[in-house]
Amino acid sequence: MNKKYIIVLSLFAGLCLPTTAQESNEEQTDKFVGQTIDVGAERLLTREETTGSVSVISSETTDRRSAKNIGNSIIGQGNGLISLQSSGRYADVNPTFYIRGLQTLNGKNSPLVMIDGIQRDIVSIAPEEVESVIVLKDAAAVALYGYKGINGAINIVTKRGKYNTRSVKVTYDHLFTSLANKPKFVDAYTYGLAVNEARINDGMTGRYSNQELNALRDGTMPYLYPNVNWVDETFRDNAMTNKYNIEFRGGGEKFRYYTMLDLISNKGFVKEPGANEGYSTQDKYVKGNLRMNMDIDLTKTTDLQVNLLGVLQETSRPGAQADLWDLVYTVPSAAFPIRDKNGVWGGSDTWAGTQNPVAQSVGAAYYKNHTRSLFADMKLTQDLSGLTKGLNAFVRISYDNIANIYEDHSKEYVYSVNAPTWADGASEPTVKSEIYGKDSEMGTDAKTNEFDRLLHFDVGFNYQRTFGDHSIYSQLKWDYENNDPNGINNTVNRQNITWWSHYGYLNRYFVDLALVESGSSRLAPGTKWAFSPTLSAAWVISKEKFMENVKWVNFLKLRASAGIINVDNLPGDEVWSYYAQQYGTSGGVYPFDSGWNSSFGRSYLERVATTNPNHEKAYKYNVGVDAKLFGCLDVTLDLWKEHRTNIWVTSEGKYSEIFGMDPPYENAGIVDSKGIEVGLDYSKKLGQVEFNVGGNFSLNKNEIKEMLEEPRQYANLVQTGNPYEQLYGLEAIGFFKDEADIAASPTQNFSTVKPGDIKYRDVNGDNIIDANDKVAIGYSTTCPEIYYSLHLGAEWKGIGFYAMFQGTGNYSAVLDTKSMYWPLINNTNISQYAYDNRWTPQNQNAKFPRLSSQSNANNYQTSTLWLADRSFLKLRNLEVYYKLPASWLKKTKIVNAAKLYVRGIDLFSFDHIDENDPEAYGINPMTKSVALGLSVTF
Repeated sequence: MNKKYIIVLSLFAGLCLPTTAQESNEEQTDKFVGQTIDVGAERLLTREETTGSVSVISSETTDRRSAKNIGNSIIGQGNGLISLQSSGRYADVNPTFYIRGLQTLNGKNSPLVMIDGIQRDIVSIAPEEVESVIVLKDAAAVALYGYKGINGAINIVTKRGKYNTRSVKVTYDHLFTSLANKPKFVDAYTYGLAVNEARINDGMTGRYSNQELNALRDGTMPYLYPNVNWVDETFRDNAMTNKYNIEFRGGGEKFRYYTMLDLISNKGFVKEPGANEGYSTQDKYVKGNLRMNMDIDLTKTTDLQVNLLGVLQETSRPGAQADLWDLVYTVPSAAFPIRDKNGVWGGSDTWAGTQNPVAQSVGAAYYKNHTRSLFADMKLTQDLSGLTKGLNAFVRISYDNIANIYEDHSKEYVYSVNAPTWADGASEPTVKSEIYGKDSEMGTDAKTNEFDRLLHFDVGFNYQRTFGDHSIYSQLKWDYENNDPNGINNTVNRQNITWWSHYGYLNRYFVDLALVESGSSRLAPGTKWAFSPTLSAAWVISKEKFMENVKWVNFLKLRASAGIINVDNLPGDEVWSYYAQQYGTSGGVYPFDSGWNSSFGRSYLERVATTNPNHEKAYKYNVGVDAKLFGCLDVTLDLWKEHRTNIWVTSEGKYSEIFGMDPPYENAGIVDSKGIEVGLDYSKKLGQVEFNVGGNFSLNKNEIKEMLEEPRQYANLVQTGNPYEQLYGLEAIGFFKDEADIAASPTQNFSTVKPGDIKYRDVNGDNIIDANDKVAIGYSTTCPEIYYSLHLGAEWKGIGFYAMFQGTGNYSAVLDTKSMYWPLINNTNISQYAYDNRWTPQNQNAKFPRLSSQSNANNYQTSTLWLADRSFLKLRNLEVYYKLPASWLKKTKIVNAAKLYVRGIDLFSFDHIDENDPEAYGINPMTKSVALGLSVTF
């Protein structure tokens, strides 16, 4: 054996040898192998038995961020799961999820999210009520979910009671939150210089005279030439959140219960929310959860399970949903004062007073939004061993009702415009004053904004027996779902008939077979049903005799799966948008065979119907290895491939304009995807010190094989063969230095160019710069190809810490945020960063082009100049905690466990984007938080 190999094995063996205070390797392995996984088949499989690609996030790590819901708690966790944030506003902080990246052309790449096996909204679930989160990735893992499982699934398993126990757990978190990337805009004098420079660059005269510039600089006329820092005047530095949670868990001999009450209250960054009597204009978020899970043994052979969850959520924000951050990015410091000298809200002829950020945050009252949700399900299981041993039957019904109601209490306010003008030689300006608007009463409008009702019903039989070395589990089930969103004739019915069988031999060879027939009301007649078969197998190699002497291998399993998964995706928003001939009029579009008349106006044939519609299909393949080595190192490796075919695409590329109508949609799109996932987790106890380190890594790539792309004149324009969501743009090669440089360069057709404008490469060699010179640049701005995380922790005598880093790679951004990178357009603001890095004749090695006060078609093309590397590495969670000694708590005779902790959430980021966060580089800044918490169990 190679010496290096022996050294590595010896090192691991030495690190993982048990101490007197440590569990033996066998005990650790039993925990690893015995971990149960809910794969949706009414039976929990151990990790040893599973044949599919599954990742489990345990309750030990689901609540490390003091997050408002479980979705935010699991960011960076779950091998193969990609989770990304997109907003800093607390009410909108809900991550976007992908499993194994992007795999279809229609933009519908999100996974199925379930709560206890039923599709539900992840934002409703508190971290404290979760037992585990199961990420289901390959065909074998998602087979039972029919049309909805094609992009993978996330199943959130909530906590249940325990027989003959009783406990109460109380948790409190207080969070201090600050803005991670507060934008910095120029002061009034610099703004005046910038606007004058931009207008002169555009061939116009400057807006501000020298006298006006002096007034902006000196601050001698603050009501006429103000200098307002709108960020600091509109927003405070910190927001606060309180989280209260109490759990009751236990049971008797025939009854188990779990009850949880969770309350979150967040107050945002509005600086002066209490300026009005009787109400607040703060950006607020309040949510209350009440969960009750009950398990009742009705008889020795009959079990009843009941799950109830009620959620009340309320958000409030200033004015009629005013976007204060958008106003701050729009209105420059020199626009107008917050109030005039008489105390009236300020405005101007260029920027109306309705754009006054402070006035909107204080004087426009508020807008409320309520969401009321009730989730209920009940399952009855009957043991039928009296008929035949191992047989039982089950029936489950669930009903969810979600309603969103808004209250518009916003109001109008009075604002003044004081417009100064300077006569030649005058020492003081003359002022024209006007009053606009009215001081109205608060609004009283309220109505139901939307509602959604979901009914789920399933019934089936299970059969489980062991015959010597053979074990069999088989399930036959029918499930039905009725989804009625908004009650406007867009009800969707889905149903599945599934037969799933699991076979084991010698407790080391396992085979799973799933046969699923799925139907959907969304699909055209004759195509509503589709058949999805999957086959998977696993081999526990570590149980073979030839592995008996390989002591450092505690567990080793090889698994493989293959299957076909269908989906009921549609090419358009309406269910008839592809299979019926469309008939257009001046008043709208409707099916030719609908029987409507043409009284709307001129009539014409529009889109041609699809003649042979089909189902989008995914051919999924997966090979994986699960292992535990040296009694302390868990290893997971997956290689996967997917062939997505029959994707709906338009066939416009196949036909010319002579066709005379819109060509039909066709099932012609093809995307191939592949990837690798690696997971490592190392745990060790040395004396009284326990430590853990591990991480996940995934690389996901896709390629468009067919999309019915129209013939392209130049090879650089062809998108087939590139990844889905590939970014396309021009190659910037610098800035024009002068008129001679412009004259010697290819003609730029987007707009007339001047020195300081962006120069592009003539890719196709026609001596003209236009859209035909675009090429593939960077990567997707939607989903990174590389996603990884690293966690580490240690504990000594109850004192410990836990840290989790999460990063991305092969991920791009286009820096097109107004005012921050594209300033002054349509009288918007300008950031200090854009001003400091602009092109001038004295600074020709700048990052950004010359300033322009108008929309510059040449400079604001998607190009490599605005392309940024969006990859990052963030410290997602940092927790330092202290568990009070059991000997202390024992004296109280009440408290069983207590933990004090301090947490940091998204404290810092290593990235390549200046001034903005790579996850959300728009106008709403991301946040970072510090949480103080206490958890006590009685």
